[in-house]
Amino acid sequence: MTVDARAAVAIETLWGIPLASVLLPDAAPVNAELLRAFAMMRQFDPRPGAATTGSFYASADDLLSRCDLAELHTVFAFIGDRLGAVVSSLNRQAWQEQGVNGASIAIAGSWFQVQNDGAFHDVHTHGNCSWSGVYYVDIDPAAQRQSHPVYGARNGMLRFYGPWWDQLAGAFIDAGNAYLMDAHRDIAPEPGLLVLFPSSLKHQAFPYAGTRDRVAISFNATVATDGSAAFKSYDFS
Repeated sequence: MTVDARAAVAIETLWGIPLASVLLPDAAPVNAELLRAFAMMRQFDPRPGAATTGSFYASADDLLSRCDLAELHTVFAFIGDRLGAVVSSLNRQAWQEQGVNGASIAIAGSWFQVQNDGAFHDVHTHGNCSWSGVYYVDIDPAAQRQSHPVYGARNGMLRFYGPWWDQLAGAFIDAGNAYLMDAHRDIAPEPGLLVLFPSSLKHQAFPYAGTRDRVAISFNATVATDGSAAFKSYDFS
């Protein structure tokens, strides 16, 4: 039996996963002020055992309440605007069916991280929120980052794992499921880049080493609708 690629078959590609990325315009002066503020916050972190020096640091997740900086507000205004556009587009039909006229976004937690000398963040998801994201404040330029003698092009890379990733470990692989083999998506970090993703999507930050630290703001967000009866309760029907 041979396969006729010209045969007319109705095919549906179901349950796609949204992933959005966008650059903040004129990010350089904003990021410069953020770096200065973050260095100060790290130096005077009052938490016992906080890594005020070294190759890895993560602040507490109350960044917005601890740092009243115009540049930080600029970044989060940008985050709110872009995330609002994404969730409005994705949920337009569902919101119409439920009579939702609008929604508001709340940042459930935000923090900054500093990594270098091989520091990384292993595969994980985020809980208690529907959306998460990362905004890159600083990292080596792409050509310099990718020239690392050990890490190469993956130096500091952000990787997302699709839902088929867990299934492929025991899957029989042949030409019939070749379309599933591209089960991950890499995004190259750069200063000013905002990446938005569903909080349930598995992801990791690869080991990074460079002349500049990889500095990023991470955050979790929840979305609330205008109206008291916006959504149906979850069931298996």
